[in-house]
Amino acid sequence: MSVISPVRSPAPTYAAVLRAPHARRTFGAGLLGRLCNGTAPLSLILSVKDGTGSYAVAGTVMAVFGLTGVLLSPARAALVDRFGPRRALVPLAAGYALLLVVLAVATARPATPAAVLMVLAAAAGALPPPLGPVTRAMLSATLTDRDLLRRAYSLDTVAEELLFVTGPLLVGLLVRFASAPAGLAVSAALVLTGTLALVASPAVRHAAGERGSAAPGRAAGGRDVPGPGLVRAVAVAAAVGMCLGAVELLVIAFADGHHRPGAVPWAMAALSAGSAVGGLVYGAVPWRVPTGVRLSLLALGLGAVLASAGLSPHPYAMVGWVALGGLFLAPAITSAYLLADESVGEGRRTRAGAWVSTGFNAGTTVATAGAGLLVGRLPMGLCFAVAALPAVVTAVVTLLPAGARPRAGSAGPVEAGQ
Repeated sequence: MSVISPVRSPAPTYAAVLRAPHARRTFGAGLLGRLCNGTAPLSLILSVKDGTGSYAVAGTVMAVFGLTGVLLSPARAALVDRFGPRRALVPLAAGYALLLVVLAVATARPATPAAVLMVLAAAAGALPPPLGPVTRAMLSATLTDRDLLRRAYSLDTVAEELLFVTGPLLVGLLVRFASAPAGLAVSAALVLTGTLALVASPAVRHAAGERGSAAPGRAAGGRDVPGPGLVRAVAVAAAVGMCLGAVELLVIAFADGHHRPGAVPWAMAALSAGSAVGGLVYGAVPWRVPTGVRLSLLALGLGAVLASAGLSPHPYAMVGWVALGGLFLAPAITSAYLLADESVGEGRRTRAGAWVSTGFNAGTTVATAGAGLLVGRLPMGLCFAVAALPAVVTAVVTLLPAGARPRAGSAGPVEAGQ
């Protein structure tokens, strides 16, 4: 059995990341499985809408699917940290793939009751394997050079974001030449194939870490207490997610208010392009500022740009502001994952990454709903300023010296599965 030696690079580059032992295989398998995250949600909502003829049912089913996925993400990651990727990921992927196929069959039958679809969606949402956190845990276990690891995380963040662009395009092709339920079946094949390829990699032995090793924040009584670094990473990630969730809806409202709905796709494309450029540049720069400070400054920059975007005189000027905001997005997410990774022991990295994902996704969901309540009640410029407030406040608070911060008490994410 081969042993993977930790990789250090004298000149960290993106090429050096891909030359690391098993890195290309790890990236490829993880991204193949995560492509399901870009295809399954759209396939599900289209399948339910076509099968029931109801937008309300489709929206409710999608909300149930997304909510269970977000809330149970840390618990699924805890299973990986406890039992190892091979023993945890395969059952999760198999169960998830099976339920997606069942949903495909159920939605193809118009007589399926809405309650049955909701139960199936809730069950499916509880099982997606945490391929992103596991991939990053593998990279952290093999790339001990922090500069090289930052590049690896940046590359992973940018690639993951591109999946959410290519996934819907793939669903569009499937709907055109087959049907929406076929998208669910393809999603099942993607997640199962990607998971099996990932766990077959020799690098998977390093993802679980050392069992039973003490981690930072480990209390004397044996209870895991989230350290300040992890709390900071999750809090700022949630604030960044709130910015993203709000801006997507506010851009639509802004464009509609100026009778320029055609600007919306350009704005969303500009956001993704800006994020990709920002992520790649961020990973290539040899930073000397601590990760936590970088994270807060990036969130502050994102909030400032978002607040300024509301003052745009025209929707196409908004496109430029959104592109500028995108430059901060991928670097902020990458920094949150890096800070979480630095803040916990080797055997808890999967959970730490899952908490960051949970915070980001929860923030996005909450902000989308909140932005919908703001539109029409406040001037558009003020809507953007309010949407930017969580990122600005969180950044400022986390940049304050420790003695000047409000006491946080015991609130914070609780490690699951202990």
